[in-house]
Amino acid sequence: MTGFASAADRAAFIAALPKAELHLHIEGSLEPEMMFALAQRNGVRLAFDSIEAIRAAYEFSNLQDFLDIYYQGMAVLRCEQDFYDLTAAYLARAAADNVRHVEIFFDPQGHTERGLAFADVVGGIARALADAGARGISSRLIMCFLRHLSEADAEATLDQALPHLHLIHGVGLDSSEVGHPPDKFARVFARARGLGLKIVAHAGEEGPPDYVWQALDVLGVDRIDHGNRALEDDALVQRIVADGLTLTVCPLSNLKLCVVKQLAAHPLRRMLAAGLKATVNSDDPAYFGGYVSANFIAVADALDLERDEIITLARNSFTGSFLSPAEQAPHLAAIAALG
Repeated sequence: MTGFASAADRAAFIAALPKAELHLHIEGSLEPEMMFALAQRNGVRLAFDSIEAIRAAYEFSNLQDFLDIYYQGMAVLRCEQDFYDLTAAYLARAAADNVRHVEIFFDPQGHTERGLAFADVVGGIARALADAGARGISSRLIMCFLRHLSEADAEATLDQALPHLHLIHGVGLDSSEVGHPPDKFARVFARARGLGLKIVAHAGEEGPPDYVWQALDVLGVDRIDHGNRALEDDALVQRIVADGLTLTVCPLSNLKLCVVKQLAAHPLRRMLAAGLKATVNSDDPAYFGGYVSANFIAVADALDLERDEIITLARNSFTGSFLSPAEQAPHLAAIAALG
């Protein structure tokens, strides 16, 4: 074991590191216990008769298998308080993992198409983020467009967001990747950029390297979510490195969705060796088996990551965030103090 006396020693070091999380779908933090409780509170009938039955359903062979369950789970979220409770629960877990800054995604189309008010969705999430801010966890909120829906639907969602842009820092692109390339959404992302919003997109999780190129050249992303398959194209890797773009990598998600067959085969170390600015994130932790520290520990153990590599991942999480350099500085200093 490189640089650590034991796995417990490495886990303790990871626990002590300040971290930022840059790839977290708030709806994907809906734990079975909360799903069941909200279903009862809101009179929603689930396809499962117990918490155990929900957990048993969390076995996926690909992204679409997961999404089918993910959208079912959303049905229990019915009012502003539900979104507050969901977000507050995630933030409590993040705090326990020494996460000091979060940049979280939400999927308004998954809720407005069920008749919920956009204001209730964003209002509940933003209220919980504000409360966490008072306790020392800073945040940015990123609104994602569902790529299996049309660009016109995304445009309508951006219209709904206009009165709430003071709460929203960026826009992203998620949901079923294959068959829905980034260039499908070129116009709505150009419009979002014109509104001063940051741009991110899921690319290269299951989709080909060409989707990552499109995210760069068509959408003009400030950050790439996942990006695993970029490694298949040397010129693409060189471009991402040259542009200094961050990849928000999600190890346990990649394992659970069979993007990698085992964590020992995960490309995270190769990303770092290639000069890519990789980070570690939990994606949809309620479904994939772990929050940020669990992802760090699992992939660090599987790849036998060195202390310097783990420190680099933690540093990247802040320098790859949308915090200003002045806002990043105290976190980077805290990491350096542990190095």
